[in-house]
Amino acid sequence: MRAPLTFEPLFMERVWGGRRLGELYGKALPEGAVIGESWELVDRPEAQSVVASGPLAGATLGELWRSERRTELFGSRARGERFPLLVKLLDCEDTLSVQVHPPAAVASRLRGEPKTETWVVAHASEHAHLFAGLRRGVTRTAFEAALRAGEDVSAMLHRHEVRDGDVMYLPSGRVHAIGGGNVIVEVQQNSDTTYRVFDFNRPGLDGAMRELHVPESLASIDWDDAEPALVVPDGEALVHDDVFEVDRWVLDGVRAAAPDGECAILIALDGGVVCAGEELAAGQLFVVTASSAARTVEPAGDAVTLLRAMLPA
Repeated sequence: MRAPLTFEPLFMERVWGGRRLGELYGKALPEGAVIGESWELVDRPEAQSVVASGPLAGATLGELWRSERRTELFGSRARGERFPLLVKLLDCEDTLSVQVHPPAAVASRLRGEPKTETWVVAHASEHAHLFAGLRRGVTRTAFEAALRAGEDVSAMLHRHEVRDGDVMYLPSGRVHAIGGGNVIVEVQQNSDTTYRVFDFNRPGLDGAMRELHVPESLASIDWDDAEPALVVPDGEALVHDDVFEVDRWVLDGVRAAAPDGECAILIALDGGVVCAGEELAAGQLFVVTASSAARTVEPAGDAVTLLRAMLPA
């Protein structure tokens, strides 16, 4: 194979979503739907990315991962039952619920899955913000009392005003919410366990109140996690941990997408890129496979901002 793998996005309607993924990236959104999430790369029992074109068109990510071609396609880091990452584009027209993902020890007890994630702000409106961690001095006792009183507990979270390019790292256990006005690239551990602790007394798309998971949330929140900072990049590296590696490049010429023998997940934020003679638009995720004969990327025009994610080493 020479051409990169591209996949059909899976659009998720959310009460807090909008239409900007179509406006910014040309996504063919369902007519009239408020789309909060585009799942760009996923291998879950309930959701599968499907290869969009080329010799593997129609195959799911899960089928490829569990096939005899796994190492050929995904490289020496390809370990585990499922593809280990899930990559999304988020259009947060309104604020998301206050929520938390359980740490591993808590997740096993609650029959959930841990989820560490990274947010990269692709587009931020004038008043866009993020909530991550607790304000300094907030205790579990005070937080629970505010919940019982029906107060807006987002006021007890640490708030960041954000702009294009800001990055937040969210280990499991960090209570958080994305404020309205953000379009975000989310790279996360392959998990879909989310516990909502507060949802602004807002009904869902069906008019019913969305389910809360207060006991599970209180058991999962890291109560010592006060006022975490935005990520300070280390050169091109944004986050390198035991779950994923995320880098941000200013791509202004030809460059190898990944080390020999490894795959890379790439998505340009502000312009097109060319890989194996194929032009890929901003917002279109693609995978350069581990054995591809064409392993370089270059801008289609002027320099572009390119995010690269790799499987954990």
